[in-house]
Amino acid sequence: MLLRIAAFLAGIAAMTGAAAIDLQGHRGARGLAPENTLPGFARALEVGVHTLELDVGLTKDNAVVVHHDLRLNPDIARGPDGRWLVPPTPAIRDLTYRELQRYDVGRIRPGSDYARRFREQRKMDGVRIPTLESVFELARHARNDAVRFNIEIKISPVEPEATAGPDEMARAVLETIRAAGMEKRVIVQSFDWRPLAVIRREAPEIATACLTVQRDWLDNIGAGAAQDSPWTAGVRFRDHGSVPRMVKAFGCTIWSPSGADLDEAQVREARALGLKIIVWTVNEPADV
Repeated sequence: MLLRIAAFLAGIAAMTGAAAIDLQGHRGARGLAPENTLPGFARALEVGVHTLELDVGLTKDNAVVVHHDLRLNPDIARGPDGRWLVPPTPAIRDLTYRELQRYDVGRIRPGSDYARRFREQRKMDGVRIPTLESVFELARHARNDAVRFNIEIKISPVEPEATAGPDEMARAVLETIRAAGMEKRVIVQSFDWRPLAVIRREAPEIATACLTVQRDWLDNIGAGAAQDSPWTAGVRFRDHGSVPRMVKAFGCTIWSPSGADLDEAQVREARALGLKIIVWTVNEPADV
């Protein structure tokens, strides 16, 4: 699917100007290779994405590692004995980086919904959860000086025990970005806007994207809720009346909404406010 979308967007770029399109590889090349892994990111670079989208967490010994979930995902993680993990699985925060390397994340559990969704994903063995630093190094080794990195900080205000705090996580990510000299090539995003506030305050040169979703499985806006949303760092829907205005008030330069939530009126409003828009996840040409 990624290859088909890439070709489709390349055609749009030719008609509208390449700057209009930012082709992001979601979790690397999730449809083609194991997600959030070095083989997956290498495959995405081969496809020709403009940006590698990835997720990060913090280990017990403060290594910034690339993994989508707060805990090891039992649909993609196997233990040292080769067996699939059984919930409850350990939180990334409860393992050292060395302990984390005992788990293999190169395959999807057969028969799972995950496996049915990504039938073309290559099956691999001996694939480990990488560090953010190693992803930067992969791009350098490939001599790709143009690819950008959209880094999502994985943290939840409703599961505070599962991760480090927002300040600690933001500063660990920031330290890794600065050590690699990648300040101008990254976007830092999160559904939880608290770490973004730290990035904005301590590294204003780094672009930040406010992720938003208003679905049954997660609603970080809480437009009709009686209680204020714990996700938006004190910015309240009732004070602003729209999600784009919330994003503008918070200070993100980029709004990253779910494609299922977006409509034409919101696009017009966001553009009028000077916001860039990165929509997720758009998988079909008709949706594009």
